[in-house]
Amino acid sequence: MANKDLKKMLHLCALTAIKYYPEFRNYFDRKKAEGKNGMAVLNAIRNKLILRVVAVVNNNKPYVENLQKRLDKY
Repeated sequence: MANKDLKKMLHLCALTAIKYYPEFRNYFDRKKAEGKNGMAVLNAIRNKLILRVVAVVNNNKPYVENLQKRLDKY
């Protein structure tokens, strides 16, 4: 029932995000260390990406990465 091409693109986007964005790499590593299944974590990253895209479209503003602000909290 799902759009398979869209799912493939989201999968590739999630893999790329893990590879190139420290925020997603840290999230992936943390969840794997907690014992989560890799595909479950990858699905969570896909969801995070979709939520960010929807927020950008709804707010009609460019995406701003606030990783450093969030890392300073911890």
